[in-house]
Amino acid sequence: MTIVSQDEATPAGGDSAGAGTPPPSGAGAAGATGTPAGEAGAAAPGTQDVTTAVHDVARRAKVASRTLATANRMTKDAALGAVADALVADADRIVAANAEDLERGRANGMTDGLLDRLALTPERIAQIAAALRDVAGLPDPVGEVVRGQTLPNGLRLRQVRVPMGVVGMIYEARPNVTVDAAGLALKSGNAVILRGGSAAASSNSVIVEVMRGALEARGLPADLVQSIDAYGRAGGVALMRARGLVDVLIPRGGADLIQTVVRESLVPVIETGVGNVHVYVDATADVDMAVAIVMNAKTQRVGVCNAAETLLVHEDAAAAFLPAALTALSDAGVVLHGDAAALSFAPAGATAVPATDEDWATEYLALELGVRVVPSLDEAIEHIRTWSSGHTEAIVTRDIAAADRFVAEVDSAAVMVNASTRFTDGGELGLGAEIGISTQKLHARGPMGLTELTTTKWVVTGDGHVKP
Repeated sequence: MTIVSQDEATPAGGDSAGAGTPPPSGAGAAGATGTPAGEAGAAAPGTQDVTTAVHDVARRAKVASRTLATANRMTKDAALGAVADALVADADRIVAANAEDLERGRANGMTDGLLDRLALTPERIAQIAAALRDVAGLPDPVGEVVRGQTLPNGLRLRQVRVPMGVVGMIYEARPNVTVDAAGLALKSGNAVILRGGSAAASSNSVIVEVMRGALEARGLPADLVQSIDAYGRAGGVALMRARGLVDVLIPRGGADLIQTVVRESLVPVIETGVGNVHVYVDATADVDMAVAIVMNAKTQRVGVCNAAETLLVHEDAAAAFLPAALTALSDAGVVLHGDAAALSFAPAGATAVPATDEDWATEYLALELGVRVVPSLDEAIEHIRTWSSGHTEAIVTRDIAAADRFVAEVDSAAVMVNASTRFTDGGELGLGAEIGISTQKLHARGPMGLTELTTTKWVVTGDGHVKP
């Protein structure tokens, strides 16, 4: 085992270059909002000009959303299919644009995990298109009657699902989110305004152009999908100030981005959270099962919010579990940030770092993992309460009572029992693609699919009724 000092450890990093900085010159200027390159947005207009331009985008989105609100499911599903086909047909052009983003990311020191999150290939584009077709196959939530009754006076009541209207998205280096957000918005009857950040500016510019063209080809307004990337940081601020024009704003990315939007937005916000995710291996855990779950949760894909960042191990399971687990993690290239008890089981050759409170608070998004031995289930739950971001936690155990306590006492959006944290995902949970994972408790919590992009209205039908 190689012990390195905390200062020598590979730094954790989020996509700080994402939504806050303007795109490179020309990126996103054409096809982003329906205005040609060289007009509004391409020449770094002043703040007032940006506000006017972004609010005009929102007004056009509002008008377009009215068209979609009356569209039937067949029309929306056909549009999603057309968008999916167009993405696959233009995969080479999208991948070429993505290569520009990847080259820029490497030059800016982006971590391997974040580069993986940014990268597109023809296979990934095919998967994104398949997810769109999956969304098309889901039931349409619009028009669903949530509840209803006939009152004693004869008034007939229905609470019905309706679209939000205009959904704004501010997110970081995730070009797949550009498609997921648009697809879910369209299926649920909403227009969407996208602010995707500079890291994926070239990819997003082409993707938005392709989607807009596909919508127009199906006879729907292109303004159902618009990007404001061309307006940079000021555009994001203007979107946050577009209260009355944008119905809901969803930030998706690192903690700094999310908290900035939550603090600064005048538009109602659904808060998505970073993933400081825990796996707890209980005293009775099956060792082979626990190792498999931990390896999947940490290494299957590191640059995602449902990847594990801390491993907690009951002291009664440590001797049987940790030698196998830490060897497998080390062989996979994982840097171990552990307490003394955990690191005592690390194999020769493992790269290990003495853990600090900063480690317990960190979302690494890299091949790094905090490891701690705890004396009890109570201590594991207390650690999670102290450090968790409220995203996903998992317990591996054969003790039903321990599982029940963990589920009841851990206050996170998703809790896994004997399953990998990687299943906290809209597609994996049968929602189709997701627009984000909410860690708040109002309106939506956990993976947000179609239903979470709707609200309700009351329809009251009478026969000349007047209030006595």
